[in-house]
Amino acid sequence: MKKAPFTNDLYVVSDSVDALKQAIDDGAAIIQLRDKTGEESVIREKVRKILAYKEVRPFLFILNDNPGLAAAVGADGVHVGQDMPTMETRRIIGEEMILGKTTHNLEQARKAIQEGADYISVGPVYATPTKPGRPAVGLAYVREAATHLEIPFVAIGGIDLSNIDDVLAAGAKTIAVVRAYADATQLLERIRGKKR
Repeated sequence: MKKAPFTNDLYVVSDSVDALKQAIDDGAAIIQLRDKTGEESVIREKVRKILAYKEVRPFLFILNDNPGLAAAVGADGVHVGQDMPTMETRRIIGEEMILGKTTHNLEQARKAIQEGADYISVGPVYATPTKPGRPAVGLAYVREAATHLEIPFVAIGGIDLSNIDDVLAAGAKTIAVVRAYADATQLLERIRGKKR
């Protein structure tokens, strides 16, 4: 499963198990549980429910910000921010798990690749309430990532049906959404329609 090629896929991020299951049912191949406020016991219970759903459908499960828990529960991978060292994360999760890293510019992207990330997120492409105070990087960074990076990247940040075509045109192949998860079916049609 390692180094999955994240191509022409929808990557749905949520703290809601129901939202993530819905997205999987609608065709999303990659999901991330991002619960910034829950107690570890609550997050563990959510993880248990998500992993149990693998009996129903295949998908990649990424846990946000908790490499120790991700390794302990057998998630497919972990996604960490700029505040967490990439090499330390890799040491915790081992070589087999997928390691994703948040980046906001090409310099951060190159450093993440050098330090062993399997994929990076590129964003926020547009301003988004899920990242207050974080200025949007715009489509320019998406274009740079598409041109210069040799590992998969996931465009994220304020992307929905109103602007996804612009993000795909800038070179993104996999799109992450947080609030637009309910539109997964239509978003996937756009992603796959563009690339076939």
